[in-house]
Amino acid sequence: MQVSFGNRKIATAQSLKFLGLTIDTTLTWKHHIGGITSRLNKACYAIGLFKRLMSLDVLRSPYFSYVHSVINYGIIFWGNKSYCDDIFKIQKRIIRIIMNSSRNAYGRQQFKDLNILPMQSRYIYSILLFVTKNKDTFLSNSQVHKINTRQTSDLYVPTANLTIYQKGVYYSEIKIYNHLPTAIKNVSDDNNKFKLASKR
Repeated sequence: MQVSFGNRKIATAQSLKFLGLTIDTTLTWKHHIGGITSRLNKACYAIGLFKRLMSLDVLRSPYFSYVHSVINYGIIFWGNKSYCDDIFKIQKRIIRIIMNSSRNAYGRQQFKDLNILPMQSRYIYSILLFVTKNKDTFLSNSQVHKINTRQTSDLYVPTANLTIYQKGVYYSEIKIYNHLPTAIKNVSDDNNKFKLASKR
């Protein structure tokens, strides 16, 4: 598609940086994830240098400054893409450096010891936080139909045949939230009702 302004043809850009997110023409997030990978590799090297000068407790500070902030920014948009495996590998490498452990060390326990979420868990956590804070923007099953079922309190899942839509943010948010235990959903609903009452 050719876009013109006056007599001038505007060239198509394969990617564009907007508010710190690199968006490509097909929304694969490959360019953005590549940029994150480069920044995390630099952070990995820096933390390796800090390791010689800092204790384990103090090393958490540069981790959250140089790694966590980079991984967490906009993760709800790109956190379920296949390219994210590279980011998780770097995150594990950084955790091993902080813990001064070998490559064969059990990674899950190291994350627990440092009280740090792996990238995939961070993605799920960010998704759930967003849905909980913006629950009024989603339809529930009770709003769509009046049939009283066990899934009445769940969010309504729209019909979608396209894989690209099913992997998108909106659809993923609903599916992840609906997998929460009912007790946790009820807690989030009570919190939302309290916030609405406070505003009034």
